[in-house]
Amino acid sequence: MSSAVSVAPTPAPVAALPSLYRLSVAQYQAMVERHILTEAERVELLRGLLVAKMTPQPPHAIAVDLVHDALRGLLPPGWHVRTQALLLLSDSVPEPDDCVTRGERRDYCQRHPDASDVALVVEVADTTLAYDRTLKKVLYAEAGIPAYWIVNLVDRLVEVYSQPQGSDYVSVQTLGSADLVPVVLNGQTVGSLAIAQLLP
Repeated sequence: MSSAVSVAPTPAPVAALPSLYRLSVAQYQAMVERHILTEAERVELLRGLLVAKMTPQPPHAIAVDLVHDALRGLLPPGWHVRTQALLLLSDSVPEPDDCVTRGERRDYCQRHPDASDVALVVEVADTTLAYDRTLKKVLYAEAGIPAYWIVNLVDRLVEVYSQPQGSDYVSVQTLGSADLVPVVLNGQTVGSLAIAQLLP
């Protein structure tokens, strides 16, 4: 009488994923200029890949406006706030929720600002909190942007990152609604904002 021998099934070979094609910043800009990509697509270029942007919920939209208004009322001449506008980095073109930029608005009629034009980037985060704490933070640190704020709607606080070094920020502060956050331009504090002003 023969005994049956069970043989474990051979696992199917895992197919290698195809290589992703990465766009350069110049290619991305050309697609925008030729209207191949429009605002309707709701994408941004991150690490050479087109990444879909989340549709903002009302608290997010209000917080973006609150940050814009608070910063605009504090900035000295020679600086302005851009809202959800393109920022050119080496391999990425993010659209930060708010961005404190050197010069006047008309200085950028022929080009988008790059990292050297920017003192502060602000992202408002609810569903994108983990993403803003990782990829976005690395991009802004690597670009040498002096300060990065995350207006954290989940925990109702503001995370303040400053002193970029490599792919991260050396200084990290977490500020609650009773705190003040200093606004620093070219190494000089020009004033402070109440965190409560920035939260919806």
